[in-house]
Amino acid sequence: MSAQREELQDRAIVRIAAHLPDLIVYGDFSPERPSVKCFDGVLMFVDISGFTAMTEKFSTAMYMDRGAEQLVEILNYYISAIVEKVLIFGGDILKFAGDALLALWKVERKQLKNIITVVIKCSLEIHGLFEAKEAEEGLDIRVKIGLAAGHITMLVFGDETRNYFLVIGQAVDDVRLAQNMAQMNDVILSPNCWQLCDRSMIEIERIPDQRAVKVSFLKPPPTFNFDEFFNKCMAFMDYYPSGDHKNFLRLACMLESDPELELSLQKYVMEIILKQIDDKQLRGYLSELRPVTIVFVNLMFKEQDKAEVIGSAIQAACVHITSVLKVFRGQINKVFMFDKGCSFLCVFGFPGEKAPDEITHALESAVDIFDFCSQVHKIRTVSIGVASGIVFCGIVGHTVRHEYTVIGQKVNIAARMMMYYPGIVTCDSVTYDGSNLPAYFFKELPKKVMKGVADPGPVYQCLGLNEKVMFGMAYLICNRYEGYPLLGRVREIDYFMSAMKDFLMTNCSRVLMYEGLPGYGKSQILMEIEYLASQHENHRAIAIALTKISFHQNFYTIQILMANVLGLDTCKHYKERQTNLQNKVKMLLDDKFHCLLNDIFHVQFPVSREMSRMSALRKQKQLEALFMKILEKTVREERIIFIIDEAQFVDGTSWAFIEKLIRSMPIFIVMSLSPFTDIPCAAASSIMKNRNTTYITLGTMQPQEIRDKVCVDLSVSSIPRELDSYLVEGSCGIPLYCEELLKNLDHHRVLLFQQAESEEKTNVTWNNLFKNSVRPTEDMHLYTSVSEGRKEVCYLASGVRLKNLSPPASLKEISLVQLDSMSLSHQMLVRCAAIIGLTFTTELLFEILPCWNMKSMIKALATLVESNVFDCFRSSKDLQLALKQNVTTVEVHYRSSFLKLSEGLAHGKEELREMEGEVIECHLLRFCRPIMQKTAYELWLKDQKKVLHLKCARFLEESAHRCNHCRNRDFIPYHHFIVDIRLNTLDMDTVKKMAKSQGYKSEEEVIFSKSEVPKKYKFPENLSDTETREMILHFFDNVIIRMRSSQDDIIPLESCQCEELLQIVILPLAQHFVALEENNKALYYFLEVASAYLILGDNYKAYMYLGEGERLLKTLTNEDSWSQTFEYATFYSLKGQVCFNMGQMVLAKKMLRKALKLLNQRFPCNFITLIFQMHVEKNRLSHFMNQNPQEGSLPGKKLAQLYLQASCFSLLWKIYSLNIFFHYKYYGQLAAMMQMNASLETQNDFQIIKAFLDYSLYHHLAGYQGVWFKHEILVMEQLLNLPMKGEAIEIMAYVADTLGHIKFLMGHLDLAIELGSRAHKMWSLLRNPNKYHMVLCRLSKSLFLKSRYKHLVQVLGWLWDLSVTEEHIFSKAFFYFVCLDIMLYSGFIYRTFEECLEFIHHNEDNRILKFQSGLLLGLYSCIAVWYARLQEWDNFYKFSNRAKTFVTRRTPTVLYYEGISRYMEGQVLHLQKQIEEQAENAQDNGVELLKALESLVAQNTTGPVFYPRLYHLMAYVCILMGDGHSCDFFLNTALELSETQGNLLEKCWLTMSKEWWYSASEFMGDHWLQTVLSLPSWDKIVSGNVTLQDVQKNKFLMRVNILDNPF
Repeated sequence: MSAQREELQDRAIVRIAAHLPDLIVYGDFSPERPSVKCFDGVLMFVDISGFTAMTEKFSTAMYMDRGAEQLVEILNYYISAIVEKVLIFGGDILKFAGDALLALWKVERKQLKNIITVVIKCSLEIHGLFEAKEAEEGLDIRVKIGLAAGHITMLVFGDETRNYFLVIGQAVDDVRLAQNMAQMNDVILSPNCWQLCDRSMIEIERIPDQRAVKVSFLKPPPTFNFDEFFNKCMAFMDYYPSGDHKNFLRLACMLESDPELELSLQKYVMEIILKQIDDKQLRGYLSELRPVTIVFVNLMFKEQDKAEVIGSAIQAACVHITSVLKVFRGQINKVFMFDKGCSFLCVFGFPGEKAPDEITHALESAVDIFDFCSQVHKIRTVSIGVASGIVFCGIVGHTVRHEYTVIGQKVNIAARMMMYYPGIVTCDSVTYDGSNLPAYFFKELPKKVMKGVADPGPVYQCLGLNEKVMFGMAYLICNRYEGYPLLGRVREIDYFMSAMKDFLMTNCSRVLMYEGLPGYGKSQILMEIEYLASQHENHRAIAIALTKISFHQNFYTIQILMANVLGLDTCKHYKERQTNLQNKVKMLLDDKFHCLLNDIFHVQFPVSREMSRMSALRKQKQLEALFMKILEKTVREERIIFIIDEAQFVDGTSWAFIEKLIRSMPIFIVMSLSPFTDIPCAAASSIMKNRNTTYITLGTMQPQEIRDKVCVDLSVSSIPRELDSYLVEGSCGIPLYCEELLKNLDHHRVLLFQQAESEEKTNVTWNNLFKNSVRPTEDMHLYTSVSEGRKEVCYLASGVRLKNLSPPASLKEISLVQLDSMSLSHQMLVRCAAIIGLTFTTELLFEILPCWNMKSMIKALATLVESNVFDCFRSSKDLQLALKQNVTTVEVHYRSSFLKLSEGLAHGKEELREMEGEVIECHLLRFCRPIMQKTAYELWLKDQKKVLHLKCARFLEESAHRCNHCRNRDFIPYHHFIVDIRLNTLDMDTVKKMAKSQGYKSEEEVIFSKSEVPKKYKFPENLSDTETREMILHFFDNVIIRMRSSQDDIIPLESCQCEELLQIVILPLAQHFVALEENNKALYYFLEVASAYLILGDNYKAYMYLGEGERLLKTLTNEDSWSQTFEYATFYSLKGQVCFNMGQMVLAKKMLRKALKLLNQRFPCNFITLIFQMHVEKNRLSHFMNQNPQEGSLPGKKLAQLYLQASCFSLLWKIYSLNIFFHYKYYGQLAAMMQMNASLETQNDFQIIKAFLDYSLYHHLAGYQGVWFKHEILVMEQLLNLPMKGEAIEIMAYVADTLGHIKFLMGHLDLAIELGSRAHKMWSLLRNPNKYHMVLCRLSKSLFLKSRYKHLVQVLGWLWDLSVTEEHIFSKAFFYFVCLDIMLYSGFIYRTFEECLEFIHHNEDNRILKFQSGLLLGLYSCIAVWYARLQEWDNFYKFSNRAKTFVTRRTPTVLYYEGISRYMEGQVLHLQKQIEEQAENAQDNGVELLKALESLVAQNTTGPVFYPRLYHLMAYVCILMGDGHSCDFFLNTALELSETQGNLLEKCWLTMSKEWWYSASEFMGDHWLQTVLSLPSWDKIVSGNVTLQDVQKNKFLMRVNILDNPF
């Protein structure tokens, strides 16, 4: 039965009938318009107050997840309950008027008495419904009901395509008046209804001074049976369901298909509803909160009570209103008839009908309707209210009876303005501001208190769009502020300066045209140009701004320009204008022709006979000739520059005059215009093609310029990085978008401001770990400080999630205009893409698109790429590159492009085919404007979103792991064994494949491998160091030969794709699970993402996604589950890693210990437990080392736990090694041992080898030679026993790389180079850029210290190529770091100092560099040292202070120690300055500096490779402070170490320092300056012009003989 009912209700005719009352569905369809029909009946008017306030609350909601859908649910929850009651009691819902409804019981007059009783019973039951529902949703819902009965007239009117109906008459007026008298939960009977009802059944309450009465309750006699009474009454109702149909609420649900009836009914329904009924995939599409413009038209009649009289007037008005609205895509939504006349509710901007310039069109339509209706003689008063803003547009009611309606404060405001300001066209302030019409088209009206509207804001009268021009009111719209710079438009102003120069030099006309979309800042550019042009003497700049209306006014542009030339714009009265004109034109024009100027300048010269006989064309020619003469005369006296804003509105006659003008005399015209919507007129085209025209297409602002703009607009010295990303991404570089987004944030009180704190004062916690603020460029500081000495910073209110914010209405409107201009299929494609996210792949889009084939999708995508809805990219790297650079301003050569247009349509089709090919190749697409994605996303209903998000998640989860190159593993080892995250069911093949990817073996493989176990290879004992070294190097050489000879088995076919998978699969998948409220699955993927970003070296992104994870962790409730405990442990482990990378060791230690505690591994916190634990772990280590491993036998959950433990211990021992206190080394030793044990327990070769190498490094740094040597031999034995394929090759490359790193750290430079070179070859063959860049960085430093410059330059070349091809910022930064080192210490130039400095300026805010402790420290310190050597102390302080912020981030890495040694050198040079100047605290500073240097040497984590430099600096501090003995000791120690390590660079410098310090030669003050000026480039060295021996002498010699006795 229910299936049959659903099938019936799905018929098109039934769905159409649901929008109409029975009065129409079962009426006779007379072709006569207007047609009148009379009957008797009872009317019920139900008003539900509270929905308008609720609509307002939802429409101003901050987040996207509170919108139309919740609103429609709540509305229909209440309204459908009322509709159901009315239908059950036999009523017919005539109309829904927003949040009110009018119902009819149509019966014979003699039945009215009984039917009134039924209707009262229905009314009281409706009130009963709401008494129970009052408190829900926190809404104040109030229901008021009015009843009336009597004679009713139905009027049907319209045209061939649309019909409307009204019920009119005294009963209709009465029901409205009765409802107006009602208070909450009242039922009021009109006087006539009270006369006609059965009074014995009703208890009433009298209303003072009124004939209407209030119903208290029904009082039937004791024997009264209401059901029998009701059934008798319903027998008189024509269309009440009975008999077989009694279970249906409405008989219209049973309508059979009838094409003729369907066609008749369609005329009563809006076109967008019919589209929705035809296209089932768009169901629910029409319910949304949407920015629209409401035009409420009210007609009051001279004889209101005569249906025949007013019928023809309403018909005439309706036909005209329909024809006017049709032009601008407006719609009549409702027509009402009450005591205050007939009202048409017209709406511009319904779904699918949004058009540009909507508000202007609405006002034009309103004035046109007003003018026409005022002429209809039966209409007494026409009143129109226009309001713009967000309202709810949607289907309201019950499934069997509903209507498309609009609800919202703006509807109320338009209605109230219409009633309180009769006889005129009024509009609200939003309409006034958004109209783009000149101010003189409006007049502000006095405020009135309007019922139901708290504060409507200013109300304006629209005076009409064909007003006479008013001089002095067409100036440029925006103002120029001295304190506000024109940002990001240097190139555009340069075009003007260049054109101006040409104009002045050649004395030929020049035209400069700036084309840009609205919001690109064209008016600001013209304002600046006007200012610059007026700075020149004898120049006159005349600037005007046009509006849409200007285009329709003949010769308007020239009229305004000439008024300005003649000085008429400042005249206050026509007589003043007339006198002015007479003086200017008396020598140029005969007196009898002065009247030519009457119409154009609104003066009153007497009309001569000759003039009265002249044709209009002749007058125009005379006028043009006069203007030419005036301009010729003016141009001889001064240079004229015409500046025209919004030049797309120049009328055709004015274009023709401008074309003649530029051919006739030297004049400079600057215009700004939006792209022409139609083909420009011939004169405009001719000007654009003219060789003296420069046509500029404006680009958007660059990300840094948007950042500067935000800081200047907010007057702050920095903004949060999250806000910067949101505005840069959201604005797309368009100034208007940026301003609107900022206004929206301000409106929601998201932005907070406070005084900037010094970084030293703030304690580091996890929440403030990242100083995640970005600064404007330095030249902006002039505009960003609030007052002298005060710096404010902007920050975000807590808990705000910017990415989920709903876009501002103004920007949403722009997107809706674009969306509604598309076909329905293209709209559906855009909306589906919006579900996926900002970036999407064609494969995923195809997966979720309903009923599309690939060919049609590609064709549609190509069209949308052409129309700038989407951009397409070949890879995520191309996408990231594009995001860094917005579209720039370009000059368009229209002369050549106009020739191309002649090639015709075939060319366009070919271009589309090419674009289709590109889309197929690219497969990765992105919304050009994020606002479009958000707007399209909000159009979906919640259930529809869920279905599509689920489809996306199912598709993506198949690829949600590391790439094929990385064997499809988890980023967190064995993570998926812990958490059940799969949506798709797994077959056995998939399970086996997953297990194999994690290194699992089948039972057969394990048995086979046991039977085939070869004998374990052991290193021969008693080998000398040299023999061991040769054996190891020979092994790696063999591996490289094997790799090169049998590439298919060993070398992966593609490079690592993890970063791309992360961006297009794993991160979107996490977001889809968030949308699906599957928080445990979303958490799993956010932790994977955070781990991946740590692997990729992006600490900030890892921090951000851990923040997302933390939010989800708080929502999980199953606290006892192991999977949740593991996720918590992973979370703290990753947090610890981020803190470690950021150099916050106390915080890192705390996090890691928390993680270990959750993993059942308590790390000791006192010395007693430490000793006990040490004993236990030593026994475990001994046990593991002696047993035979059985790989593949541990369960996945256990492996995940062990891997995580090993990761935590690996960081812990490094943290403890940093501390120089004696007992900390035992904690470090224990952590290193526990890492070994956890790794050995995994029985995984790679994990064990990693642990051995870490254990070796720990003992290296601690100085235990026997232990580290033993473990390095164990590593090599493990390697020799591995098969030469797959993962084993990666392990071998890793070992060569890590051993090279360890040897470098320990100062074994030759061996470091040998191992590093082999690791480099292996990683390059394995195509892993993340590993490849690190080995190049390490190798370059070894070569640098060995002074092997040819090899070094070769490595730097590889590093540069990698940084460019992979867009790898770390590699590029390291490259410049080495270039600076070469200049400072090697004595030649590989890349200039200026280039290095420019790189730092451009990239110092890069998040990878900024939140990585060592690299920027090194770069800033190198620059500071450079300036200190040149004694440019201001620059030194600037960079030294920047470096200082990184000094506290004590990450025990090579990079940090490279950076800190450069920083200390800068401090030593500064000490020299202090001593020279005999500063007070110089000695104290020297002592502190010496202590800091000694502390660095004492730290276990500082590798011996850094000792020579540190001792060199200590020696210099000692000699500066007069301690010659200590100086000798440190200098000799440094020389011995340099000799041992083979550190030729330091050895050479030390030798020169020693000679210099102890020689009696005179001090050369400008020695280094001379050296810098003569530093040779590498090319000179290669060409042989300079020898390397000469280069080595280019060392900075530290001054010692500054004073005879420094202290």
